[in-house]
Amino acid sequence: MFHLSVCADTVFLDLPFEERVKKIAEAGFMVEFWGWKGRNLDVFSNDPSIEVCGFTGTQGGSCVHPEGVVNYVTGIKETTLVAKKLGATFLVIHAGELGPNGEVVHKISTNPATHWITAYKALSQLAKLGEENGITYTLEVLNTKVDHPGYSINIMEDAARLVKEVDSPAIRILFDIYHTQIEEGNVVEVLRKYHPYIGHIHVADVPGRHEPGTGELNYRFIAQVLRDVGYPGVVGMEAYPLADSHQAMERFRAAFKE
Repeated sequence: MFHLSVCADTVFLDLPFEERVKKIAEAGFMVEFWGWKGRNLDVFSNDPSIEVCGFTGTQGGSCVHPEGVVNYVTGIKETTLVAKKLGATFLVIHAGELGPNGEVVHKISTNPATHWITAYKALSQLAKLGEENGITYTLEVLNTKVDHPGYSINIMEDAARLVKEVDSPAIRILFDIYHTQIEEGNVVEVLRKYHPYIGHIHVADVPGRHEPGTGELNYRFIAQVLRDVGYPGVVGMEAYPLADSHQAMERFRAAFKE
């Protein structure tokens, strides 16, 4: 059975980070979040009832351009140490650094062969790091049509082929259903086809990126498919509440409970 988490960077945005985390935990969810620098992470060690499952690991650089790999791997190594201290089990990684509005600010090779060979080599380095530290790196597939124009790993098949070639349990895909629905659709068949390579799941409805039940996706059906394929990991709500954060979390829970 999968577990549920909520992203502290999309709910209770009128409150300080520490208060958001506490409210998510009080509602019975695991916590995930985006960047860790500049934040008071003592909230996790001071309250054992707050369980962090993962957060964003990419700090800079690029895994799709040879000139960006050193910074890419170095930043994720630093974040891995933080993850171990917090007891996190996974880190979200991207093809490279994203700006404050999700814009692509990392280098991308214009040569397709260089692009994919570089990604393979970079993720192979991370695979060893993850295996040594008990951390899974989940490569997020993002849409280019609405939120992240120019992002280079936007199709699930491409990510799955890459992860399959790296061939390590420490490298998985972050299957963001919102992004996949926008970019290629057919999310249920995509899930059924590539579930062996998925290490984490993000959910938000389409359109609007609000909580399940506010758009076109049948999340109750998707939840049943996750049970059918035996997905054992975490499903995280990374959605902006349509109105109230408490209501959004309850809609999320209702969509994914048995």
